[in-house]
Amino acid sequence: MKKKLILESGEVFHGVGFGANVDTEGEVVFNTGMSGYQELISDPSYCGQIVCMTYPLIGNYGINRDDYESIEPAMKGLIVKEVCDFPSNFRSQMDLDEFFKHKNLSGISGIDTRKLTRLIRSKGVVKGKIVDENADEQAIVEKLKATTFPTNQIEAVSTKTNYASPGRGLKVVLVDFGAKLGILRELTQRDCDVTVVSQDVTAEEIMMINPDGIMLSNGPGDPEDVPHALEMIRGLLGKVPIFGICMGHQLISLACGAKTFKLKFGHRGGNHPVLDLKTNKVSITSQNHGYAVDQESLKNTDLEETHIALNDRTNEGVKHKIHPCFSVQYHPEASPGPEDANYLFDEFIDMMNEFKNQESRIKSQELR
Repeated sequence: MKKKLILESGEVFHGVGFGANVDTEGEVVFNTGMSGYQELISDPSYCGQIVCMTYPLIGNYGINRDDYESIEPAMKGLIVKEVCDFPSNFRSQMDLDEFFKHKNLSGISGIDTRKLTRLIRSKGVVKGKIVDENADEQAIVEKLKATTFPTNQIEAVSTKTNYASPGRGLKVVLVDFGAKLGILRELTQRDCDVTVVSQDVTAEEIMMINPDGIMLSNGPGDPEDVPHALEMIRGLLGKVPIFGICMGHQLISLACGAKTFKLKFGHRGGNHPVLDLKTNKVSITSQNHGYAVDQESLKNTDLEETHIALNDRTNEGVKHKIHPCFSVQYHPEASPGPEDANYLFDEFIDMMNEFKNQESRIKSQELR
């Protein structure tokens, strides 16, 4: 099944297709992870994107029942140097080709992924399409140039129905902008009583649940596409502790008056070093984002910068100067990737307990 990848900039890469025999188009990005392709494929933050894996062999441990980050993949396609036809792992239930056919996803292998990655690093993220070998290249290039991808990606991947993951501990509302299951897993492991709500929830609806804390999840696309979320965050600041991850981090920053911008080729992979400006310690982190918070714009807000990326010195974390609220651009739940930053969930638990105890002390004093 000969296929080719055509970019809007005119470059053509010839290879062999795997998965479903369907054409697919999207924003072409690259990921530097050496493993974790199943989590990556099922990560809602890749909604509408075709992902190029820089590691040359993908699929060697197959697909298993445990490593999903969502029930249905939101990505558009996968680009690899070599796809493994015969995976070897005791957990493997199917190979990558079979999984892609089952999910009606299209992939292409046998192309020079290093060349493609260098091209994206040089020119920036580009639109592309995986098509049949005989497709008209010039016609597709012209169509890609004229194509505007949907801006409602968060709405597409967010839950439509609120649901609960019961626990006996602190009550947390997880606002789903495209949440990975890894975030829910970390909260439930700490015995949190989690209610997952849709991205269009209001501050009033959240406060009716009477939560001890709010978790703002990751998600795809441009944070400016969900202005209603900014109003929700402003309505919660100071009333309940808030922890934001990735998209949640960008939304907190926008809600507090900062600005965001699109990165040239984004941060995607499980090997990104981040510096904690308070402790001067470095964590190796898992990341997946195409936008970042403008550091200069933070100066006129109530936010202080807490973390920076060592690769390009962009912002990776903020903390509110007045209210119990903090966020990071990277993924402390990893999935896939290192768990260096997993302690942030414990800090969130501590922040909720401290706020709860403070509220109790205030009420006791009022009763006296």
